[in-house]
Amino acid sequence: MKKRIMAVYDVDPFFADRFAETANQKGKVPFTVMAFTSMERLKKFARENPIEILLVDAGAEEAAKEVHAAQTVLLSDGELIPEAGGCPSVYKYQAADHIIREVMACYSAAPLLPAAVMNGTPSQLIGVYSPVNRCLKTSFALTMGQILGKDGRVLYLNLEDCSGFRMIMGQQGPGDFSDVLYYYSQQGGLNWARLKSLVYTWDNLDYILPARYPEDLCQVSGEEMAGLLQSIAGERIYEKIIVDLGQFGRKALPILLLCQGIYMPVRQDWISAAKIQEFEEYAAVSGHQELLERICKVKLPYHSSFGGRQNYLDQLLWGELGDYVRQLLKGGGWS
Repeated sequence: MKKRIMAVYDVDPFFADRFAETANQKGKVPFTVMAFTSMERLKKFARENPIEILLVDAGAEEAAKEVHAAQTVLLSDGELIPEAGGCPSVYKYQAADHIIREVMACYSAAPLLPAAVMNGTPSQLIGVYSPVNRCLKTSFALTMGQILGKDGRVLYLNLEDCSGFRMIMGQQGPGDFSDVLYYYSQQGGLNWARLKSLVYTWDNLDYILPARYPEDLCQVSGEEMAGLLQSIAGERIYEKIIVDLGQFGRKALPILLLCQGIYMPVRQDWISAAKIQEFEEYAAVSGHQELLERICKVKLPYHSSFGGRQNYLDQLLWGELGDYVRQLLKGGGWS
């Protein structure tokens, strides 16, 4: 079954071609994105191929009506154009990932949103969890996501109360996991387009900003969170979803049971060992001994050069931790 089509029209071939190339890279959107610099060619193509989304220069709005796209979004090179019953608009001169996110936000508001046409099986869920503190858990999860993202579509989700993630990524944009929780709480409100409207990208890895307020996570049971993650996996947008559980307490168990594989960073001190043992005993007495067989314990390399904010993310990939994760995945870890 063919993907739906997103067409982008702009008289500047550099913009149209570059946007299409970026959007098509590793399936950033569940569309085939095609670039056009001739309105006549676009109209001719549209007569034989239905266009789901048309991203068009604002100056060509009238001509674009003859394309009969299901959704038209205008590219504005100045102030955003008030919709006023017409087409929504996005600012043209920004990163392609930002344009994609805003276009998906417009598209997700469509009253009759079609299902995504994605191939394959539901996303594989990989959990990263540890009852031990300060064990490089998040650094490990990000490094693994970035490495796996070179070969496929990967989404990173952080469920920590206070993750510091906005500062880590230098990202203060709108939309976060609280919006995911809200859409999921509405009957049929969570769909692939709304998910993509919340996604940011760090090189090879997509991520959704963590919930801004811890209360949003506290109000969700472990079973509800597991259902939400299962729903996201069922959209089949990503091949793998990495779930960084943080200190989710006893509510972590339903989520871990959903994961096909689990990585547990550990430390060798006596207190850390006691925490690991208590978790394992809890899993056993709660009737989930088999869960322990899916857990891969990892003792991660730590060195004093970690910590500089400016180049921290590069250190993850090209330092000792990056080398460790590459070897781990080559050795048949949960990947």
